[in-house]
Parts: sequence; C-alpha cells; structure tokens
Amino acid sequence: MYDPTRLAALVAVAEAGSITRAADRLGYTAPALSQQLAKLEREAGAALLVRHHRGARLTAAGELLLVRARRVLDELDLARHELARLTGLSGGRLRVGTFETAGTHLLPPALSSFRRAHPDVELSVTEFVPPQEMMAVALGEVDLALTHEYVPGEAVPVPDGVRLEPLLTEELVLVTAPGHALSAGTGRLALGELAGQPLVSMAPANPNRRAVEAALAAAGASVAVRCESPGYGVVCALVSAGMGVAVVPEMMAVGAVTPLGMRRLDPPELRRTISVASRSGSGTPAADTLRALLHGAFARKPAS
Repeated sequence: MYDPTRLAALVAVAEAGSITRAADRLGYTAPALSQQLAKLEREAGAALLVRHHRGARLTAAGELLLVRARRVLDELDLARHELARLTGLSGGRLRVGTFETAGTHLLPPALSSFRRAHPDVELSVTEFVPPQEMMAVALGEVDLALTHEYVPGEAVPVPDGVRLEPLLTEELVLVTAPGHALSAGTGRLALGELAGQPLVSMAPANPNRRAVEAALAAAGASVAVRCESPGYGVVCALVSAGMGVAVVPEMMAVGAVTPLGMRRLDPPELRRTISVASRSGSGTPAADTLRALLHGAFARKPAS
C-alpha cells in the first residue's frame, strides 16, 4: 500500500527535475522530501531515482510507478471533489466573524486548512467588537464567529438561537517596556506590586479594563491610567515605548510586534475565554467543518 503523500513527492520530482525544486513546490525541506522518497523506494522494493549533479531522474521502475501514481492521485482528487459536492462543500459561501486578536493569531491557520480541503467555497471574514458578533450570527449576517468573555467580568447574554462553545482560556499577563524592573523576575508577580504604576489601558467601557481595575483595587493597588487606546495592538506599542504598563491577554503579549517584557500575575484570576458562536441546529456543512477545524486547532493549544 503506497502512501499518497510519497506518490505526490515522486510526481513532483519527475515534473521539477530535482529534489530541491520539488521540495520548494510542495513546501518541504529537501532532506524531508528525500526521506519520503527513500520510504517510497523501500515500499516499492526498487530504486526509483538516480541523483546527478543537475538534479534527479527516474529509473525504469520510477517511470513505471509514476504512471500509476498519477492515476491514483487523480482518482483521489476526483473523490475529494465528489465528496465535497455530496456534503455541500463544493461552491457556496462561508461568512466568518471574528475579533482582532483571534483574526490575527488564531483564525488564519484554520481558514488555511479549510481552503486547502474546500477550495471552491468562497470565504469572507468580518471583524467585530465582542459581543457584537453574536448578534451578527443570530441575524444571519455571518455563519459563525469567534468571540470572547473576560473572567471575572460581566456575563454576556447569548442571543436566542445562538450556540456558544468554549475553545480556549488564556491568562491576562503584565506587559512592560523591555528592561522594566517589574518584568525582571521569573515567578508570578503579586497584583499589589502594581501599586502606583502608570497604566496603559483600554477604553473605559471595555470589559477587560473594568475587570483589571477591579482586581487591582481588591489587591490594594491604586493605579493611574496614563493613556487609553481602543485596541490591544496600540496598547502594547505604547507600553513598549515606555508610556506605562498594561494587563493584556497572553496571546497579545506573545504576538506583539513591538518588544515587551512579560510577567504572569498572582493570583492568576484574570482570564479570557475564547468561544465559537454558531446558529443552533441549523449550521451549514461549511460552517460545521470550520467549527471542527477550530476545535481541533484550539485543542492543541494548552490553556494557560
């Protein structure tokens, strides 16, 4: 039984004329592709390639297997398209809602996997400020959406007809300018240590800001909000420039484009739960498929 991935590697080498060019085409490194080809030769029980200074050519055994490999891969591709039509994943449109962090760091890999499997489905992505995307799902403006909720924080009512499934929980962490004294330690930093620190924060109505300020007040840490911004990206940039410190979701701290110091907080009570919202009992095959991909992708990300 030949592995289709290895058969595809043989076809790519035959068409490209070299392992290096074939590896570039398939998105492999040359050594990784060579390993796949070596396994295929062991499965075939014969040498399939002759390597030379200008690349590689197929042996007689390789040419024989190439003809069958192309037929097998064509049949598998045909089966994929027929199954897609059968399940409603050939053509049509999938409308996805997201918020900034998820749209930047989490959604693209899942959509990329979906696109590879179902290239005929038209995709659109709309950005919302949570919890607006849940109402967009309820109104049928999008097929499913990523949303979030802060813990502790105000409970967000879920609209009728919308199903909410948690995907991932992450901690909120302290971010500082590089070299700041508060980011120098390795253990968790007590919330009380933030007393007197200038705080870069979200807009006053943001649920994260209210949750953070309530937790700091409970820990006896009085802080002065020096600067406000509507988005985490700008908050992190201002912190990096020395405008103050901030408490942001770990995902934003790790993925920030500007250099930051980071420290986990004690107690680790400030968290954000990311969920997928979809219509109850009436999901399309495309929406159900993306939901499954999101669950698989998020399940591989350890919770903080």
